[in-house]
Amino acid sequence: MPLKKNEIEKFKKTLLEMRKELVHVLNETNLEVKEGDHSKGYSQHSADEGTDDFVKSINLEVSNKGFNILRQIDRALEKIEEGTYGICDISEEEIPKKRLDAVPYTNMTVASQEQLEREKGAS
Repeated sequence: MPLKKNEIEKFKKTLLEMRKELVHVLNETNLEVKEGDHSKGYSQHSADEGTDDFVKSINLEVSNKGFNILRQIDRALEKIEEGTYGICDISEEEIPKKRLDAVPYTNMTVASQEQLEREKGAS
């Protein structure tokens, strides 16, 4: 059953809020990574530098995952504008509302997501 207009508006509002929060977190993480670069060489001990490098690696990993989610959010917002929100990009089947409630930025059904992950794992 296709999503109703008021449901789509609710998802759009949620997606815009998620996007705003994620951009804020990514900006903060980016600042932390840059600050870590500026303080490099000022550590009192080589173990401190190792810790700094470890924290920077974690921050970069968080940023990478965050940017991936941000792209998915942007794609979901694009699909709302196109009138295709809630339709799987791969199978063109409806994405169950429960899945959209759990992951509003998803653009695939569970079956399509699993298939894509299997294909990536095989290559």
